[in-house]
Amino acid sequence: MQNRITEMFGIEVPIFGFTHKPEVAIEVTNAGGMGALAASYYQPDELERILTDMDAKTGGRPYCIDVLFANKVGQVVPMSERLKALPKQHIDFVEKLLDDAGIPPLPPEVEAEMLREKPPGHGHTEEGVLEVLEIVVRHPQAKFVLSAMGAPPAYVVDRLHSRGIKVGAMAGSAEHALKHVQAGVDLIVAQGSEAGGHTGTISSMVLWPDVVDAVAPIPVLAAGGVGSGRHVAAAFALGAEGVWCGTIWLGSSQSELSPDMRKRFLAARSQDAIQRKYDTGKPLRGLRSKWTDAWDAPGAPQPLPLAAQKLLVAPALKRLELANAVDYMGYMSGQIVGRIKQEQPVRDIMAGMKCECLAVLKALGEKA
Repeated sequence: MQNRITEMFGIEVPIFGFTHKPEVAIEVTNAGGMGALAASYYQPDELERILTDMDAKTGGRPYCIDVLFANKVGQVVPMSERLKALPKQHIDFVEKLLDDAGIPPLPPEVEAEMLREKPPGHGHTEEGVLEVLEIVVRHPQAKFVLSAMGAPPAYVVDRLHSRGIKVGAMAGSAEHALKHVQAGVDLIVAQGSEAGGHTGTISSMVLWPDVVDAVAPIPVLAAGGVGSGRHVAAAFALGAEGVWCGTIWLGSSQSELSPDMRKRFLAARSQDAIQRKYDTGKPLRGLRSKWTDAWDAPGAPQPLPLAAQKLLVAPALKRLELANAVDYMGYMSGQIVGRIKQEQPVRDIMAGMKCECLAVLKALGEKA
């Protein structure tokens, strides 16, 4: 499993573990891969504390920071004014949905804290990403920055390169991948539509070799439906030099999911990971729930654009979380969720993937 990717980052195996939970990123890194922390969801002071802790717990090993260049910088508008600008039809729909479900309102102190924070979606703007990168460059073990949505501006790529940080970008088509190459990235993550989170429409089996051929000789990581050693071997066979995995860690004992949500994931089928726009305004694959069913029902309003939809649903999703209304709660999830049948430590998942991949490659070599 040694190749250009492992040499580029000084890691043992080319398995990248995307996560919102620092503990998972630490475990993937310490198991010989590279943990990739979704940084745009944290406030700057919180991110500084997290990366300092990751530095201390990874023994000098490199890790990745995942960011989102989804929006351009716009006029800075106070949260209260942004809320007033949301369509009344959408506000009434969300309120009725929660009231009918018996979900209590937000405690005043929680609501006040949400109003004081930068609006949902700020971390997905160029301005928000630059705030994140100001912190990232102060942590030498952060050796890789990946733009998971949106092309990284060339000046950002140049700045990161000047600090010795490799840059990558996620692509859902060969055309997107080529745009990222023009910006000067070091590698591409080709993400098939099976993946959790924001995805395109091309499946992994078709996408991976298309991107590999389009951007050669730049190395490619395969994403979308990866959760076993057999998938890693398949990615190698299609020309990728590593894999980018997200959903598979959600069933781990260290994941960010509550025990009740983890039970839902363990019981989920592949077809329960559906692609909708209801949480962010862009196509996002996640676990089906009573929340998504309500938005799918006749008469429900159409989702708003990215920043507005996130602003609309952020208080609602917080209310569901505080009420532990698991039947209404979803989470970003790829179709690989159907293969998660038991709770395991991240290190055991990593060990299983490595062993199975090597066994498959050996068996194929013997057949050749």
